[in-house]
Amino acid sequence: MQEIFNRYINHLEVERNASAYTVRNYKADLLDFFRFLREKKVATLDEVDRKVLRDYLAHLVRRGIVKASVARKLSAIRSFYRYLVREKIIEANPIKTISSPKLDKRLPSFLTLGEVKRLLEAPDLSTPQGLRDRALLELLYASGLRVSELTSLELGQINLDSNEIRVWGKGSKERIVLMGEPAAEAIKVYLAQGRPELIGKKKSNALFLNRYGQRLPERSVQK
Repeated sequence: MQEIFNRYINHLEVERNASAYTVRNYKADLLDFFRFLREKKVATLDEVDRKVLRDYLAHLVRRGIVKASVARKLSAIRSFYRYLVREKIIEANPIKTISSPKLDKRLPSFLTLGEVKRLLEAPDLSTPQGLRDRALLELLYASGLRVSELTSLELGQINLDSNEIRVWGKGSKERIVLMGEPAAEAIKVYLAQGRPELIGKKKSNALFLNRYGQRLPERSVQK
């Protein structure tokens, strides 16, 4: 089972070019499922049937796992079993008839203009980290990029003459994103004054750097 799992993760990383965030979540969700199988003495993947899967769903509910997380775990298992069938490791897909839980509809949350203004003005512009954060927030607000796309930006993807950014999203699809003058100006200041302080004598093509001169990780932005 471990060998098949490793092959599947490699498939996600290499063939599907999934983001590090997606791979990390799929790993965690599948390992959680495998732990359940071991507890239930299910030794092989082709022993998993509809009853085992429904027992797993009940197990998640008893643990107090919210519907959104249950749906995500099922999505990971569903993708894994599609891979198993396609690679002819198993013949039938037991999760094919299992439905994901209906998610509660929530109204989208958004920031008011005042909150956006306070957020953009929060960074301390007397520090290189503050200059970086101002540029990052301005770009995030102006472009609507995903955090993963933002932190993966390279210097060569930014064109400050035309205020354009070349972005590779899911599946390595390229698109051009425009940014306004405030974002472009904040990036220029960061590149001139903040980034040189952060990178020091190190070398990196990453646009946004942490205090060690390395690419800024997603989790730092999400905080």
